[in-house]
Amino acid sequence: MDFEQRYRAVATRDARFDGAFVLAVRTTGIYCRPSCPARTPKPGNVEFFPTGAAAHESGYRACKRCLPDAVPGSPEWNLRSDVATRAMRLIADGVVEREGVSGLSVRLGYTARHLNRLLSAELGAGPLALARAHRAQTARELLVGTDLPVSEIAFASGFGSIRQFNDTIAAVYDRTPSQLRATRRVPSPADLSESRSAIGERDSDKSAIGVGLRLTLPVRLPFDADGVFAWLAARAVPGVEMGGTDHYTRAVHLPGGPAVFTVTWDGERLRLTASVATLADLTPLLARVRRLFDADADPVGIDEALAADPALARSVRAVPGIRLPGAVDAHELLLRALVGQQISVAAARTQLDRLTQACGTRLDAPHEGIDRLFPTPAQVAEHGHEVLVGPQARTASILAVAGRLACGELDLTVADDPLDQHDRLIAEPGIGEWTAGYVAMRVLGHPDILPTGDVALRRGAAALGLPDTPAALAAWGTRVSPWRSYAGLHLWRSAPPPTRRRRPTTGSREPVRNA
Repeated sequence: MDFEQRYRAVATRDARFDGAFVLAVRTTGIYCRPSCPARTPKPGNVEFFPTGAAAHESGYRACKRCLPDAVPGSPEWNLRSDVATRAMRLIADGVVEREGVSGLSVRLGYTARHLNRLLSAELGAGPLALARAHRAQTARELLVGTDLPVSEIAFASGFGSIRQFNDTIAAVYDRTPSQLRATRRVPSPADLSESRSAIGERDSDKSAIGVGLRLTLPVRLPFDADGVFAWLAARAVPGVEMGGTDHYTRAVHLPGGPAVFTVTWDGERLRLTASVATLADLTPLLARVRRLFDADADPVGIDEALAADPALARSVRAVPGIRLPGAVDAHELLLRALVGQQISVAAARTQLDRLTQACGTRLDAPHEGIDRLFPTPAQVAEHGHEVLVGPQARTASILAVAGRLACGELDLTVADDPLDQHDRLIAEPGIGEWTAGYVAMRVLGHPDILPTGDVALRRGAAALGLPDTPAALAAWGTRVSPWRSYAGLHLWRSAPPPTRRRRPTTGSREPVRNA
């Protein structure tokens, strides 16, 4: 977007661009979200920044009225695959707090000095400044959304000291932490009752795992909550996760230990109730939950592009704001995709249930039906042969990939370059185009994948009057690029149930259903 396009979005207070960029006003020294209700400044007094961190670096502070960081993240981080995008994903996951800038640079394949130059040129701030802004945002969310002690919030947000925490909050928000805490919404009796029933009294700081807390997560509207919850519920592995029409709960292993979280939808925001082993895991948990629910997508822009195709227009009108469910663990998602090849969703769920019962680590304190973690690649490599069933070649492939993941010879992260990840996966025996594309969709949030080898997707295409052969459907897909992944979700949703069960021939590369 150029200056004129951004200024037009500001003049019309277009909330769709909240999080995509910020505007800074030279005469006030304040930066705002595009939809800020304040009077629109003159063009000559405005400059735009891609991130709040860049505005901080230029001497601006956040607007107290519109809270420019209390918005969904930029949809750019799913559309792009450059170094800046990959760095932002890792920063959001807390890599700088855990491994420092040197660890971030190693993961991205650059020296720390060169990475600082790249990010400063592209985003207007280096990795430390970007991480600092992210810490401040997390701290503000905790200050106004929980009753955690301020000292705990400082370290949970990734700050190294109370003094650093106080100085950063004052610089970014022009308020002390105590002043920010004073602006928090007092929970209603219904909210308080729901929170206590979900995680117990906060006074004890204890829950089934360790520390319990509750937060709300902003999401761009419209949001197809029914579709996301239904997708996750249909694939939920008993004991690890469970879901319904309006809720989803699961256990996940985070850097500091196991955690259990529940997500519900209140019509405007996602509500997150979490039990974590350590508050330091809050940052990666928030990032993974946002990716899981595709909370940072631009639904208006996606729907407008897809509705322009006559075959999809009715589906888009019926299901506005469709979302691409992500993954909380890249290695887990790959193993689940491999198990789900060539079989139905229900059959894959049965196999994953057996695998988890045999190999998964049990939680010390079960949490309302959630009593174990999904098995690690090492556990699958060691014990998977005892429970996996199906063609021998497919089982051997799953065990081999699990072994390579366990020893580090193969790795997947949310910050992978899409082409590099694709090539690494395709090089593995037993992994074809469907699996590589599916992993890119779920792990990277890749918006432009259309897995035409999927039978259910082709049935949905036929139901909408589109071509139902792989080559012809792929040719049609170029018309809805770069949103083919979201178009595929509409096709899957439109697919009629199979009229009869069909057993694939051994060695077939064509999946019966999406995993």
